[in-house]
Amino acid sequence: MQKLTEKELHQLAMTTVGKSLEADGFEFLAVNSEAQKDPQFVCTKDKTLHFVVVRHVLYPNNPTFYDNKLMQEVKEHAIKFKAKTYFAGVGLAHASDYDKPLFKNEPYAINYSGLQEI
Repeated sequence: MQKLTEKELHQLAMTTVGKSLEADGFEFLAVNSEAQKDPQFVCTKDKTLHFVVVRHVLYPNNPTFYDNKLMQEVKEHAIKFKAKTYFAGVGLAHASDYDKPLFKNEPYAINYSGLQEI
């Protein structure tokens, strides 16, 4: 069995957040799927620009915790564009045993509670 790579874990988080944004009526202007290129999503909704930073964490880490310094930098950049800034943390775990690593072609659990405005 092959463990999911960091890139694949990030892609899972991106997909989770992207589907949520789409369901909430956001329109995508730019999507950057590289983990360290922030923000990952630039979108609009109700004529307002939104910057969304996506990060994944593995169980037992808390997906709502974020790097305050990074988010302040993104927020300062967003202000120049009159954009709102959000953090989207996605927790991932093996579905049958949270302490096991995530493997390809095995079920996983997702802990995502939505956008956190910064």
